[in-house]
Amino acid sequence: MSMTRKTLLSAIAALCLTGASSAQAQQASPARFTIAVIPDTQNYVDFTHQKAEGFPFDAREMMIEQFRFIADNAVSRGGDIVFATGVGDVWQHPTIAIDPSHEARGFRARPLPSGMNPDRWTRGVREVEIPASVDAYRLIDGALPFSVVSGNHDYDAQWWEESWPRDLTAPEGDLRRLGMIHVGGLVEWTRAFGAESSFFRDRPWYVASHDGGADSAQIFEAGGYRFLHIGLQFAPSDASLKWAETVIHAHPGLPTLISTHDFLNKDGERLPHPVVNQTVVDPFDNDAEGVWSKLVSRNPQIFMVLSGHHNGQSFRMDRNRSGGAVYQILSDYQDRNQAALDAGMAADKAPGLGDGWLRLMTFDMAGETPSVRVRTYSTHFRVYASDQPDYARRYKPNEQPQMTDEDFLARDEFVIRLDDFRARFGAGAGGGRN
Repeated sequence: MSMTRKTLLSAIAALCLTGASSAQAQQASPARFTIAVIPDTQNYVDFTHQKAEGFPFDAREMMIEQFRFIADNAVSRGGDIVFATGVGDVWQHPTIAIDPSHEARGFRARPLPSGMNPDRWTRGVREVEIPASVDAYRLIDGALPFSVVSGNHDYDAQWWEESWPRDLTAPEGDLRRLGMIHVGGLVEWTRAFGAESSFFRDRPWYVASHDGGADSAQIFEAGGYRFLHIGLQFAPSDASLKWAETVIHAHPGLPTLISTHDFLNKDGERLPHPVVNQTVVDPFDNDAEGVWSKLVSRNPQIFMVLSGHHNGQSFRMDRNRSGGAVYQILSDYQDRNQAALDAGMAADKAPGLGDGWLRLMTFDMAGETPSVRVRTYSTHFRVYASDQPDYARRYKPNEQPQMTDEDFLARDEFVIRLDDFRARFGAGAGGGRN
């Protein structure tokens, strides 16, 4: 049974951390380690957000800062970050009108409304966005194991399908004016981040892949345990979910995390985006509830699900079919625009970039009950959320205006007690006392 929203917010607020002050991850101990979660980076590398297009600065440098921070604080370099996972929407624009697979199945696409020439999109993504994304990931390549999954913006094609037309009578800004957006094709994605890319080919910790690497699995060791991580493409098909289950069965007993682009919304619900709802248009795909019912709830090794896509942050805990806790965490800061405002852009013109915010989840495996300290850190401002006096004033109005400042901060800095972790996965190599 899900925790009620009121109970959840009260619990998170009570656990809010205010003592984080160091900008550097602490050196790893046998019992403590950190997983870095990289929220949607699409607006950093958007080719229109670079100096060459008249933007005040090269926003892609903010993505570079994030990855340099992760690399500098990896265990291999004296820090405590053992694994990093990107939750999708790495870049911004599509490259083609419709992918061959959907066209062959009878889909008919109409282009998304835009004043931009599609040929310009193609050049921008191939010449700026993808190279900038690859350059960022190269900074952590060799420093630690990592995963990256596709978001809806990473697909080759993104269109509104003609059977779900735009409602041009809806008010300006109403999402119904976009129709039902559909995506397809991962040629560019798998070329950059697929199983045969230089990032993952022949890496011993990259243990399995599916659909050219659109779905993938990694192993990392920390805190006396071996962990399995599975990355799933956006709106994964039944074939993707069945593949993931075979990977779990091939690694019995390992505590397992899932990263996928769209899972929780900012209200902590497993609901599809009102416009990008693949399952409405394509029965081959699964929404968040489908992923829960067909994969997560029925595999007791899965104890955590990480996601992005929905601007904001949320947390939810549900019990799987075996009664085990599954902690679900949304992290997406792509609409935060303070950096653009600081550069002198007018409030109505300053685009969301992300302001360098990412998630640092520090696991403490000592004692009878392990815990995870979830913090939000900006590599641009070099500060944790709890140390930023204007944090709620800057971001709450756009993300959670109904919340108090305290509750808003509690969404970004809190502690999860892994109450049943030992019972499910044993004491670990250190016997729970390392």
